[in-house]
Amino acid sequence: MRTVFALLFFITISKTEAQSSVLTIADSLYLNGNYSKAITTYLSHNNPDEVYDKIAKSYVAIGNYELALNYYKLSREAHPEDALTTYEYAKLLSKTKQFEASIDVFNELMNVDYRNPNYHYEMGLALEKMKDSTAMNRFRTAYDLDNTHQKAIFKIAKHFLIKRKHDISHRYIDKGLESYENNLELISLKAQNYYYQDYYKDAKVWFQKLIDLGESSEFIHEKLSIIHADSSEYEEAITQRKLALKYNPNDANALFVIGTYYERLNDYENAEKYMLQALKLKDIPLDYEYQKLGMVLNRQERYKEAIEAFKVSVKENPENVSSAFFIVTTKDHYYADIDPKIKVYEDFIERYPNSPFKNFAKHRLSELKNEKFLKEKE
Repeated sequence: MRTVFALLFFITISKTEAQSSVLTIADSLYLNGNYSKAITTYLSHNNPDEVYDKIAKSYVAIGNYELALNYYKLSREAHPEDALTTYEYAKLLSKTKQFEASIDVFNELMNVDYRNPNYHYEMGLALEKMKDSTAMNRFRTAYDLDNTHQKAIFKIAKHFLIKRKHDISHRYIDKGLESYENNLELISLKAQNYYYQDYYKDAKVWFQKLIDLGESSEFIHEKLSIIHADSSEYEEAITQRKLALKYNPNDANALFVIGTYYERLNDYENAEKYMLQALKLKDIPLDYEYQKLGMVLNRQERYKEAIEAFKVSVKENPENVSSAFFIVTTKDHYYADIDPKIKVYEDFIERYPNSPFKNFAKHRLSELKNEKFLKEKE
C-alpha cells in the first residue's frame, strides 16, 4: 500500500513540476516577445483559469483585441476579485471604442477603490471620446487624488488653454513641472499659452526648450519664426520657417512668408525666388502676392518685369486699385519719354476717379506737365 501511495505522490509531483515548467516556458516566451508561441504554450496548461489573463495580454501584444477581450472575460469570471485584470479589461474596451461598456467596468472598480486616480483618468478618456463634458470631472478627480498625475494635469491644462483661461492653465502646468520638469507635453502647453497671450518673449524661451530637448515639428518652428519676425529678427525667422518647410515642402504660404522676410533684409533676389515658388503652388486669387512680387522687382529696378507682375495682380483681382497704381508709378520710372508718363497718369485718374491715390496722381501729373512745358521752352 505504501508503494502505491508513493507512486501516486511521485506522479502528482511530476505533473505539478511539468505544469510549472510549461508556465515558466510560456512566461519566458512572452517576456522575449514571442507572443504567439507563448499563447500556444499557455493553452497547454492543465489549469486554464490560471493563465487566462496571460493569454489575454499576449493577444493584446499581437493586436488581436477581440480574442484578448474574450480571455479577459474568462479571467474575470474565474477571478472576479482580481482588480488588475479588470482594469486592463476596461482599458481595452475603451481602446476598442466600446466606451459605454468600459465606463461600466470602471464604475465597478471605483465602487471597490474610489481613491485610485487611474480609474478616474481612464474613465475620463472614455467619456472624452464620447464627447461627454463630464470627462473633465474625472480628470480633475484624478488630479485631486494625485497632484503629480502628469496625464491628468495635461488634460486639465489643455482644457483651460482652449478656453483661453491662461492663468489657470499655467498653474496646472507649473504644478506638473514641479515633479517632472522635462514633460514635453506640458512644456509645449506652456509655450502655447504664452504665444496666445502675445507674450512672445516668454513663448520663445519655452519653444526653444522643446528644441533643446530634441523636439522638432512644423508647429514649433512656424511659431518661433513668427516670434523672431515680430522682433525684426528676420534671419532667425527665415531659419525657423525653413525648418518648418521640411515637414511641408509645398506650403505656398510659408514660401511666400520667407520671401517677405528676405524683402525686409533687402535681399531682393531671394525674396523674388521664394515668392515665385509660392506663386507656382497657389491656386487661389493671387493679387496680393503678385503685387508684393512687383514691389520686390521694383527694388531691383527690373521695371518691365515688375509691370508684368502688377498686371497679373490686377487680372487676378480687378478691384485691386493699389496694383493698378503701382503699374502707373513703375511706368513712370520705366518710360524715358514724358508723354507716355503723362498718358498713364491721365488714364488712371479717368479710370479710378475715387481712388485714394487720386491726389498723388494729380500732383505727379502736374509735375510732369510742368516739366514738359519747361523743356518745350528751351
